[in-house]
Amino acid sequence: MPPLSDAATRNADTLGRPLRDLRISVTDRCNFRCVYCMPKAVFGKDYQFLEHRELLSFEEITRLATVFARNGIEKIRLTGGEPLVRRNIERLIEMLAAIPGLDLTLTTNGSLLAKKARALKAAGLKRITVSLDSLDDAVFMKMNDVDFPVSRVLGGIDAAAAAGLAPVKINMVVKRGVNDQSVAAMARHFRGSGHILRFIEYMDVGHTNGWRMDDVVTAREIIDMINAEAPLVPADPHYRGEVAKRWRYADGSGEIGVIASVTQAFCRDCTRARLSTEGRLFTCLFATEGHDFKSLLRGGADDDTIAQQINRVWSARSDRYSEIRTNATSSLKKVEMSYIGG
Repeated sequence: MPPLSDAATRNADTLGRPLRDLRISVTDRCNFRCVYCMPKAVFGKDYQFLEHRELLSFEEITRLATVFARNGIEKIRLTGGEPLVRRNIERLIEMLAAIPGLDLTLTTNGSLLAKKARALKAAGLKRITVSLDSLDDAVFMKMNDVDFPVSRVLGGIDAAAAAGLAPVKINMVVKRGVNDQSVAAMARHFRGSGHILRFIEYMDVGHTNGWRMDDVVTAREIIDMINAEAPLVPADPHYRGEVAKRWRYADGSGEIGVIASVTQAFCRDCTRARLSTEGRLFTCLFATEGHDFKSLLRGGADDDTIAQQINRVWSARSDRYSEIRTNATSSLKKVEMSYIGG
């Protein structure tokens, strides 16, 4: 493939933020019905998911990813829905892993990970993040709403580590009155394990999860809970734009992270774009609309044209939702997290 023209040079957005990270949703389907993401009241048995022909093919995803990579993208994270329910996902990973210079990762609920960890690693996946919201079965089942047990997710984490997808990152969304009592137990369990546990403030992603500020357990509260039994010291970020604020255990037994999009907005350093399952590009997790790239792909556009459109979209970007969040903005009809990934 010939080099892209000068028009494909990566631009910064209106706030000077470069485009470095791309999250690709490979399916809008999931086998969980987590209350903060795909509540059953909305995503019930009659919910109409996208038809297969509407999804980007693996070849289309890879072509777009290649153009993005040559436009400055350094990291791609595969998301969903639940990405491991996409048939033959290992083939897509193999195709993306062939793109030079990419850090290729994936986020999963862990339900299929024990079966797939070795194949994912063999295909070229470098690291993995697993969502786990409690170690208490009753609490976890209430949150995933499909009676899926903690033990099977823990088994998936063990399988991922054994396959070399390490360190495994574990994400816990904390919602007041639901699983906040599990914070200390989660920290205790993963401390010294070599894995990295990250706590996420409950966010108003989408418009169907009934978000209220009163349900948010703040980053400060989370740190105080853990620090009370295992002293923490702040750690420097690995890179500009890292979403999780890092904390190390004072005794050297590991680290945790806290993603505080609600109370400590990090919009000014956000370098992430999101590609939906059907090829729409979103420049913010809290976006209300996206930009159609599937039509470009299927309409015969060449790589330069696609690169130019990426630059047009990104250079016009001014998103800073978490910095301007109010009761009014939180009620906007935002795109669901299951559609564009977390």
